[in-house]
Amino acid sequence: MSIKAKELAIHDKDTGSSEIQIALLTEKIETLSKHIKQFKKDKHSSVGLLRAVNRRKKLLEYLKNTKMDSYKNVLSKLGLRK
Repeated sequence: MSIKAKELAIHDKDTGSSEIQIALLTEKIETLSKHIKQFKKDKHSSVGLLRAVNRRKKLLEYLKNTKMDSYKNVLSKLGLRK
């Protein structure tokens, strides 16, 4: 688990909360974006990137509807939106 994900963890062994999943998906999106910039013809990875982006979008929407304070915390820690 990354440093950003550990900051968002609710407890020590937290791996499934929405906050953690969003942090891990953000890391995956960043690495896939770098990969796709280098290998433009890799269509399989671009599909994986789109799936990760859509999944993170759904999780952020869920968090926004259920726990607004946690949603704002995640956005500020990960630097996603302005």
